[in-house]
Amino acid sequence: MHPRFLHTFSRRSAQTLLDLASLALWRTEPQLRYSTLPPAAQSALSRLLWSLVLPCVYLSLVLTLLLVLAVLGVRLWLQGRRKARGARDSSPAVAFFHPYCHAGGGGERVLWCGLRALQTRYPSFSFVVYTGDEGVSGEQILEGARQRFNITLPRPVTFVFLRHRVLVEARSYPHFTLLGQSLGSMFLGWEALTAFVPDLYVDSMGYAFTLPVFRYLGACKVASYVHYPTVSTDMLSVVRERNPRFNNADFISRNPVLSAVKVLYYCCFALLYGLAGSCSDVIMVNSTWTLGHILALWRSPSRTGVVYPPCDVRAFLDVPLDEDEDEDGWEEKCHSIVSVGQFRPEKDHRLQIRAFRNLLDRKGSGPGGREALRLVLVGGCRNQEDEERVLMLRGLCHELGVADRVHFKVNVPFDELKRELVDATIGLHTMWNEHFGIGVVECMAAGTIVLAHKSGGPKLDIVVPYEGGQTGFLADSEDSYAAAMETILALSPAARLEIRRTARRSVQRFSDQEFEACFLAAMEPLMMKLER
Repeated sequence: MHPRFLHTFSRRSAQTLLDLASLALWRTEPQLRYSTLPPAAQSALSRLLWSLVLPCVYLSLVLTLLLVLAVLGVRLWLQGRRKARGARDSSPAVAFFHPYCHAGGGGERVLWCGLRALQTRYPSFSFVVYTGDEGVSGEQILEGARQRFNITLPRPVTFVFLRHRVLVEARSYPHFTLLGQSLGSMFLGWEALTAFVPDLYVDSMGYAFTLPVFRYLGACKVASYVHYPTVSTDMLSVVRERNPRFNNADFISRNPVLSAVKVLYYCCFALLYGLAGSCSDVIMVNSTWTLGHILALWRSPSRTGVVYPPCDVRAFLDVPLDEDEDEDGWEEKCHSIVSVGQFRPEKDHRLQIRAFRNLLDRKGSGPGGREALRLVLVGGCRNQEDEERVLMLRGLCHELGVADRVHFKVNVPFDELKRELVDATIGLHTMWNEHFGIGVVECMAAGTIVLAHKSGGPKLDIVVPYEGGQTGFLADSEDSYAAAMETILALSPAARLEIRRTARRSVQRFSDQEFEACFLAAMEPLMMKLER
């Protein structure tokens, strides 16, 4: 390198450093103003800013252009694949994204009822289900739906088996779980889209971040059925108030800095979640509670409506309500209080046990007291963690001195579940902000008097007046639950029978027939566009 060049470079570097030092001194001395800076320092600052800004602007423009070209290229490629499929099969294709379609929950019942309704109404369409289930065939999945839900599809469906379902499983993301699962769902959605390009895409499990993938890359019409918002304003309030719950660890709720960081994380995620969800052409939600949160986050009121999930309660409706209860011996009768729900932390079985102990203290040991009451906890254990939770609950019962009056029924068959509900006086539910509450509907159909949490779907949709009559009771604390149970037990048989009858009539709002009618009405605008 030429010595003269080195000398010039060193001199310019030294001058720049002096200018920047002057700038730093000016920033640390409040009494100095920009106008008092030496001209050389002002010039150095301008050169520094331009040297940083202009390359960033150029780089951003180039990257944006490349991204747009890449998206357009992928979109054209996928449209070509759809046209090739259309040349082979002229019928429009509707695809449901349901990675856990072989499970037996309420979400899967929505999937199969929705498919059955669409197949019956649109016989010329073809239907596809994206699933991540492994070790099963399509025939086995359909047979499982028939055995669990008594649902048989009028025509076969095509299953697209996805290999990377682990990307949407919570255990894959011990930290920042919501963000990890959402980004993972985008990659899983990409796998689904490249395997089969539909005309209409339906997300029936709540993976909102797959919607922009299918809409903007696949150029598909998109619809969604939302069981539960991935993030909600209630979650934000729990963290802001530093309230420890199952989804807000104690070490975070005790630390104001970590709580502030988590609030910021939730706010940023809520913004992204709203942008993704707003891509949907049709939005169906399962309850009024979910509707409120989705409207606040997705901001698409003209495209959003409530479609209650189908609840199969026919097995309970054939049980006659007992009308021959003895008025004189009612208070001495043994009453069972039954809770039905998986042994998950959000079900809050601890609150049930504490409220029951409170009730026993109120009733005392006289007639209709402790010996005439029992609490039955019926539920399923999904894994070792749930089994350990049951052991913890048993320990709580011993600690509170109610172990002899609390009975656990774990993973029992349906016939035993039905028998417990039919014999029960009160059906107990304590989950805070449950989005809907199929278990509450089942209790009402079985003829028990429901006592549910005063929040979410039970408060807004289920335990509401029907035809001018009362359908159940609501509570939200240990004392209010105990007081409500005491009130129910003190009712006369005639008063209780009237509530049970009204509650049973009200569950017709949640039948398969009602769901299919509302589901078809919501989907009709998109289906008609595909028919043209």
